[in-house]
Amino acid sequence: MEGWWFGAGLQRTALPYAFMIGPDGEFGIHAGIWVPLHSSIEGWVESVALADHARRCARAITTVTGEAVEALQLDGFEPVLDVAGHADTWWRGTDSLVAVYRGEAECMLAPQCRTATVYSGLDEWGLEGLGA
Repeated sequence: MEGWWFGAGLQRTALPYAFMIGPDGEFGIHAGIWVPLHSSIEGWVESVALADHARRCARAITTVTGEAVEALQLDGFEPVLDVAGHADTWWRGTDSLVAVYRGEAECMLAPQCRTATVYSGLDEWGLEGLGA
């Protein structure tokens, strides 16, 4: 591992990896393998805020894991650029948001840990200003 990394605060639960800030300012996880989740700390903060707001406003929330993540149809969705996603990304549709989390699966070499959360029923939420 080249460059420098430093911890991104104390963890509040037991996890098999540490949250870290990378040499180029990325926010990610490390457990023998470095996986940047977002290209910036701000991107990570945006993703946390987006998840909180979407969770409160969505009419339905569906979670899929493993191979089902790769089967999601994201044609017609636009990336949410504010989250500066690398391994973890967000996608915007006409009335829905999809959060795709691949970072933990990459870090732990465990593809079954891939997860996506689909927030639907956000048609009145004003998604037109979010994203690309």
